[in-house]
Amino acid sequence: MTKFVKYIVLIAILLTTYAAVAQESTPKPRLMINIVVSSMHADDLNRYAGNFTSGGFAKLKGEGVWFSNASYDYMQTTTPVSLATISTGAMPSVHGVVAETWFDYVKNNRIPLIEDSKEQSVNYSAGTGNYSPRQLFAETISDAVAEHNEQSIVRTIAVDPLSAIVMAGHAGEVYWMENLQTDWTTSSYYTKELPRWISEYNRNDTNEAFMLKSWTPLLKLDDYLNSQVISINVDKGNSRKNLKVLPDEKPLASGSLVDIYEQMCYTPAGNTAVLAFAKQNIMKNEMGKDENVDMLNIVFDTPRYISSRYGVESIEYEDMLYRLDRDLEEFLSFVMAQVVDPREVVITLTSDHGTSPAYNSQGKELERFNVLQAEVITNAFIGSQHGNGEWILGVIDNAIYLNHNLIYEKGLSIADMQYDVATFVMQLRGVAHAISAEALRSSYFGSGYGRKIQNGFYPRRSGDVIINLMPGWINEKEAVRSASGSMYRYDTHVPLIIYGGGLAAKKHTEKVDITSLATTQAQILSVSPPSAAEGEPLTIF
Repeated sequence: MTKFVKYIVLIAILLTTYAAVAQESTPKPRLMINIVVSSMHADDLNRYAGNFTSGGFAKLKGEGVWFSNASYDYMQTTTPVSLATISTGAMPSVHGVVAETWFDYVKNNRIPLIEDSKEQSVNYSAGTGNYSPRQLFAETISDAVAEHNEQSIVRTIAVDPLSAIVMAGHAGEVYWMENLQTDWTTSSYYTKELPRWISEYNRNDTNEAFMLKSWTPLLKLDDYLNSQVISINVDKGNSRKNLKVLPDEKPLASGSLVDIYEQMCYTPAGNTAVLAFAKQNIMKNEMGKDENVDMLNIVFDTPRYISSRYGVESIEYEDMLYRLDRDLEEFLSFVMAQVVDPREVVITLTSDHGTSPAYNSQGKELERFNVLQAEVITNAFIGSQHGNGEWILGVIDNAIYLNHNLIYEKGLSIADMQYDVATFVMQLRGVAHAISAEALRSSYFGSGYGRKIQNGFYPRRSGDVIINLMPGWINEKEAVRSASGSMYRYDTHVPLIIYGGGLAAKKHTEKVDITSLATTQAQILSVSPPSAAEGEPLTIF
């Protein structure tokens, strides 16, 4: 061995030893906070950076381990599907969440993901829903932490019950807003009675204090990058010359309890209320105070509501991000003040998906896919060959569900029917690809659009024919300008940051899959990964 080679080997050993010692000297995490900003695209971190504070998104990105090329490798990029992927570390083809509802082929009825008549809202208020995670069968990172140590405190909060339950799984306490009064509530599945401090929080109408009496721009109008305005109050007489004012398809009303909930969802107040409640959860539960690692999951649904109604090109969406950034700055300062050593806190940030360009953002309407029309036309096509009948049960998230009972009754082949329908719908405007369930079950798609559709296919719940729309196309729906649920980069490319825990700031540009997040979280916390997790741990040290 030459002197040079010996020198290189010695340096390598020293570096490895130093890294191991440094890792061992890092305090064990006591609190992990997982943040999901719904509908946030990875590029938002750079696009709006000039108007972010130094202590919010910029702090996480600049001082954390930032994966700038993180994405989902499937087509069904909707909120329940991707939250299940984040929390379980598995593809939809494994964790089994394919949509908010699906059809039961035996009874021909819809099966909801979280609705459960066996459970009630803990305060039994009408309109708050009956929910549970019983239809979720893949273990989440929260489940793994709770199983590892029953003394660990696990909490999950979101505006939307679907988001909260799918992100949490079966463990800990899970809270969301009532859709009548915006009070915090939960399901009797998780706890039979609200903690006293939450009941008091609700009695004081705390959430209503965060309502915006008038949503006006946080910054000077000239400081905004976007120019499309729909609902936010701007002085149109003194506005920028390129300001484009679009009609609000569903204006926010005022005066009724239902409208209070809508205003919370469709204005930045929703984010502020969630973070305020998160602070209380940390304080009241003394999270991060002992040797038992605690976990707090926070899902921001408001960005999704705002991007859907106003579009990502809107000043409304941009203003919401700036306000969220400032709320995050305050929240991060609060969190670090709760622990002796800031390295005992780990914060992860990602998104469930991005979202499409708004169909009417460029002054000329882009075409949209009419689902109801497609269903009627396709049903007529089948009827012309096999006789009139209700051949199609419905279309959910671009998955066509056929009436298996009728097909059996007629003595027809389901596989052949699936193939014929897939071939037919390819003729419809806006359809880029269509694959039958039989093809997805019997073939392996190793690349391209086939792989992305197959990764999101779960035979017991997915439809008979899966449709992928052309780039930029979304389903036609009232008051929806932008939507997710495609395999395109605007939906799949999301932010991913791991901050704290003694980790050194670093930027990774290699492509990583979001399924790796849960396994990485487990590695940081020294717990077993969720049982169905597929992703390999990310390089963070």
